[in-house]
Amino acid sequence: MSIVTQRRIDQLLSRYAESHRHPVNEQIHCVCVPAIVLSLLGLCWTVSPAVSLVVAAAALAYYLSLSPPLAAGMLAMTAVMLVILARLPAGAVLPLSVAVFVIAWIGQFIGHKIEGKKPSFFEDLRFLLIGPLFVLGVLYRRWNIRY
Repeated sequence: MSIVTQRRIDQLLSRYAESHRHPVNEQIHCVCVPAIVLSLLGLCWTVSPAVSLVVAAAALAYYLSLSPPLAAGMLAMTAVMLVILARLPAGAVLPLSVAVFVIAWIGQFIGHKIEGKKPSFFEDLRFLLIGPLFVLGVLYRRWNIRY
């Protein structure tokens, strides 16, 4: 008898999805998670654009270990975000990043209030990195892209 084992990315996304089933919470996450990623890259950018690149590269290496197709999507999303940051006036990056970070996290907690479940990262900090893959997975499923 053959035992089918689930890939690690599928296990992580499945566990993450357990507290993200309500359609409104999912929609909120699809807006707020990328906004949080952008704001975090922006906060790193205010230290140095190189810091943003190092942080992005580290996250992308982790994503590559989980799923090359999702890593490719994250690479594209990260590249767009870094271009956005590069085009902003230098003095605007910090206040905009802080504002987006706070507003997006408020949105996340509203989504979890609607869901009736606490955020996944309260139990496992890895889920702070899995959130963007969850959002990308939503898009991949809509576009029939396998990951």
